[in-house]
Amino acid sequence: MRERGGTAVVSTDVDTPDTEELAEPGTDAREDPPGQPEPGRRWPRAVAAVLTAALLVTGGALFVEGGQLRDTPATSNHALTDREATTRVAGDVSNALGKVFSYSPQATAVTKESARKLLAGKALQQYAALFGQVEKQAADQKLTLTTHVVRAGVTRLTDDSAHLLVFLDQVYEREGRRATTAAAQLSVTARLRDGQWTVVEITAR
Repeated sequence: MRERGGTAVVSTDVDTPDTEELAEPGTDAREDPPGQPEPGRRWPRAVAAVLTAALLVTGGALFVEGGQLRDTPATSNHALTDREATTRVAGDVSNALGKVFSYSPQATAVTKESARKLLAGKALQQYAALFGQVEKQAADQKLTLTTHVVRAGVTRLTDDSAHLLVFLDQVYEREGRRATTAAAQLSVTARLRDGQWTVVEITAR
């Protein structure tokens, strides 16, 4: 206030703080344009989008890994998952080996016929090549051979093929002599043909 000619005059030249200085500390005096969400409302949407993408990627990876797991050799081996089929192939192969590796001087023809039915492929060819000698020896030495399968383990099984490890006890009897027993171990491959497991390869171990 200043005095002029004895009259009090009120000055209007008062300093007015800027608008920004009147705003509360830590706040922005300028408002966001209409229709734009506040920053505090935008981050949940961003996080949700990232999480969704991550879940999709993870889900895809798990699906691929699951498919690989289903296709691994371990899960395609029915010997690990199908007890009934495993028991059947072990029984068929054990029965076949017991018949084709058992003979007597009077019944070699029966053994030979069993081999034709129960063996095939390489196993039948090898057996046929050797059985002539066995047949003659059985007749000359009055030799009887009886084979028992002690254990047949299926190491791999698919819908139409099987690999087995077979343990045998074989009893040799010659006329006038004491019987002797010998153990044998075979690696066997079998094929499913016309509903029956047929031995196609035999390897001594």
